[in-house]
Parts: sequence; structure tokens; C-alpha cells
Amino acid sequence: MRRISSSLTTLALVCLLAACGGEQGAAEATPTAGPPTEPSPTAVLSAATPEATPTSATPSPQTKIAPATTRATAPTTPALVKAPLTCAHLADARLGSSKTPYNGYPDYLPLAQGQWVGEDGTRVTLEKACGIGDLDGDGAVDAVGAVSLNSGGTGTFYTLAAWRNNGGVPVFRALTELGDRTPVVSISVAGRRATVVWLTRGPGRGMAELDTRRTSVYKLSGSTLAEVSHTDAPYNP
Repeated sequence: MRRISSSLTTLALVCLLAACGGEQGAAEATPTAGPPTEPSPTAVLSAATPEATPTSATPSPQTKIAPATTRATAPTTPALVKAPLTCAHLADARLGSSKTPYNGYPDYLPLAQGQWVGEDGTRVTLEKACGIGDLDGDGAVDAVGAVSLNSGGTGTFYTLAAWRNNGGVPVFRALTELGDRTPVVSISVAGRRATVVWLTRGPGRGMAELDTRRTSVYKLSGSTLAEVSHTDAPYNP
């Protein structure tokens, strides 16, 4: 009994030592599965520069920059163009006004196709002589014409009349009397002056005796055509 106990004790001691040594060897041969104590270089780089995650959102449109343009200049104002005025316009013009009456009439006389006839039979006629040009310096072409008045007797009274240009419409402006039976031959306008050639008579001559061809120069002065100068030449009909 004592030998068996000793043998069993010795065997148990050997097994215990073998078991302990095996566990130690196993521990040394197999490393633990725990996490490493220091991060790897790949992990450091991945943390420093994360990969971009694609998204499904619609990309915002790019803002377009308009091309540079030159500065626009303000449009220039076109020059005012005056409508033309012709001698033909005078055929239906107004003659005289309340401020500048013709032959004592209190208001203007409306010409119609170059004529006006009063209730008493007085006839006013626009003569052929006519001049076109700028009389007042406004850049528009004005008109100077001659009219005659006959009341049924032997006398025929001639008058010079001036019309200013209002957009192509003649507007009565001024007049001057030439006298009885003094027909107008021609009218021209230049340099803000009207040159009128007409027939008259010298001192001592009868009303029917025309012996002088007069060239008179007129300028516009208010509501009057004022004579600046004149020259005479003999006239033989």
C-alpha cells in the first residue's frame, strides 16, 4: 500500500509538471488575438485622407459669365428736319389776321385755290409771283407772295404778304402795301431778304401809266415787310 501511494504521488507530480509546461509552451507558441498596440501606416494614411463618398444628388449648374461688352453710348438726337413749304401751299393759306389785318378786314381771309370772294363781290387773288427762302433765320423755308384786290372798279390794289413755315403749313406773318395798279413781276428770297421786282410810275404820271421797273429789297420786321432799299429802271410796255 505504501509503494502504490508513492508511485501514484510520483505519477501525479509528473503529470502536473507536464501539464504546466504544455500550457506555457502553448502560450509562447500561439500569440494572442488582441488588437495591436500601435496603428499601421496604412491606417494612418486612410484616416488622414478619407475617400470621397459618391452621392446621387444632381450637381449644381455652373454659373455662366457673360462676355464683356463695350459700354453702350447714348443715341444722338437727330437733327430736326423742317417740312418743305412751296408756293403751291399758298393757294389755300390764310391771308391776314386779327393782329395784322389785311385791307381792314377784322380777321383772316381763307384763300381757296388762290381766290377769296366777299359778299359784296370783292375778289382777292393770289398772284403768280412767289419766293421761297428763310426769312427769319430759323432754318425753315418761308414764303413771300403777292395778292391783288379788286372791288369791281378800275382799281386793283397789290400787297406783299409773308408766311412762315410751320411744319409745311403756311402761317401768315406780315404784309406791306404796294399800291393801286402796281403788278408784281417776280419775287426771290435769299440771305433773309426778299427781292421784289414790280412796276410803278414816276411823279406826274397817270394811274394807268407804268414807266418804272422797281427792284425793292425787303426784310421781315415784326408784322411788316420793311423796305431796305430799291433801285429803279425805265419800263417800256
